[in-house]
Amino acid sequence: MNGREQELDRIVELTEASGRLDRALAGVLPDLSRARIQALMHEGAIIKDGTPVTDPSGKAKPGTYRLIIPAALPPDPQGEDLLLTVLFEDAHLIVVDKPAGMSAHPAPGSHSGTLVNALIYHCGDSLSGIGGVARPGIVHRLDKNTSGVMVAAKTDAAHRGLSALFAAHDIERVYIALTRGAPAVARGTVTTQLGRSTADRKKMAVLRHGGREAITHYQVTRAFGRQSKPVAARISCRLETGRTHQIRVHLAHKGAPCLGDPAYGSGPPTPAVRAAMTEAGLTRQALHAAVLGFCHPITGETLKFETTPPNDMTALEALLQAL
Repeated sequence: MNGREQELDRIVELTEASGRLDRALAGVLPDLSRARIQALMHEGAIIKDGTPVTDPSGKAKPGTYRLIIPAALPPDPQGEDLLLTVLFEDAHLIVVDKPAGMSAHPAPGSHSGTLVNALIYHCGDSLSGIGGVARPGIVHRLDKNTSGVMVAAKTDAAHRGLSALFAAHDIERVYIALTRGAPAVARGTVTTQLGRSTADRKKMAVLRHGGREAITHYQVTRAFGRQSKPVAARISCRLETGRTHQIRVHLAHKGAPCLGDPAYGSGPPTPAVRAAMTEAGLTRQALHAAVLGFCHPITGETLKFETTPPNDMTALEALLQAL
């Protein structure tokens, strides 16, 4: 039997369609997440009137839709016996403390040494396949050089449940950042539109028009140096949304970028702060996902995980206190 014969055809009828197409289809296909539906659209696997529908944000129109769902494939990435700090694990999900320098999933230029490789080795065949061949179990991600708490799904049901929590912003996420300088206002909320930078497509940027709404609540918990003009700060950031590079862009937008951030640093710190960074061995953005809290999508149990920043950030903070 060839791969084509293993495909699953599904016919869906939308009657009184309104709003986004991906949301409308997800409403009548409870076994498929919006992310999965979006991926199928990008692959040309959702067809209406003989024509592939490729825009997930397009307006839903009444009619008959054909979904060509590929047969499930085993993950291509290979399991690797990597150090994995497990904070929680049951039959449905696993929570880990990801180290800085580890990518969440394979990508061009980073095919091994990722969290996915470690999860495949640790969990075997139990990871959810909804994330696709390259991202089994991955529901959300942290940047490669951001450390901290992540959750991965071991079953498709858990994957759908966690995805729904993230989509509804019903997840507690708190990050700790060490920044160059401090925002003028010590506590507040940053609300912007975030999208790809027109100057550099590898970076995200605050946009006047377009993009997606991004909301970060922040609080300066400690300032270093002169009180009137701090040279650095420790900032707690609570995410209401979770866009790519959201905290890094928002802190830079407030004039206090993460120390060591190669993309959004926008200017060197003072010589004393640079010396402290060198002594502490900080070679990445000083950002750590410290808290992750959510309702278990299967058992309903309230879960909350909290970890302290790794040695490079704790050493740097101790050195900054002496300034």
